[in-house]
Amino acid sequence: MIDKASIIAIVEEHLKDTALFLVEVKVSGRNKIMVFLDGDKGVPISSCVDVSRHIESQLDRDVQDFELEVSSVGVNTPLTLPRQFVKNVGRDIVYTDVEDKKVKGRLVEAGEAGFTVEKEISKKKKKKKEEAEDPVQKLTYNDVKDVKVQVSFKSSDKS
Repeated sequence: MIDKASIIAIVEEHLKDTALFLVEVKVSGRNKIMVFLDGDKGVPISSCVDVSRHIESQLDRDVQDFELEVSSVGVNTPLTLPRQFVKNVGRDIVYTDVEDKKVKGRLVEAGEAGFTVEKEISKKKKKKKEEAEDPVQKLTYNDVKDVKVQVSFKSSDKS
């Protein structure tokens, strides 16, 4: 079986000093290798092809047969790395907290230790004149189970 750690090392070495970064590598029992990339400014198809060719050049099909897929992370893929959070500052997100509550908001800041979100205030809370909680919340990555960018087809500053 192909070693996942060796694939990670091959990809990370190849992407060093580029705007692209490795998000995940999966290797199945049948040597199906799936590599998921992201980039500070997106991932062009040509980069996926380039990474795929690089991986193939480092492996020997005469020793082990394998299937290889290299792609960018999908639109609905959860954010997992601090670099992905930084890339998406200014965008609307939905996160699931540790109590399984879904919260909508705007990602306003991100760093190595965590991120800051300005929570969306529901219309019910706006109507109530009671003092509401602060909509700006600082979270660590361990404070959430899942964070996804909300795709919007409205015109905005950040694309």
